[in-house]
Amino acid sequence: MNFQNILRGFVVYFVLVFVVSAGVGYLYSLMAHGQGIIDWESSFRLAFIFGIVLPVVHELERRPK
Repeated sequence: MNFQNILRGFVVYFVLVFVVSAGVGYLYSLMAHGQGIIDWESSFRLAFIFGIVLPVVHELERRPK
């Protein structure tokens, strides 16, 4: 596994998941409760978890058998 690829993947996935989950949380809050509030804690937690897991899984799949 190449650490540089994992770090680059972490940054990319973290940003993507953070933006998408913040947007979905905002739209859910707006539609369900009538208030446009973003749940920053949940968005950050989800982005951090997927930011770690997805690049590692990708590198493990690329590894020759």
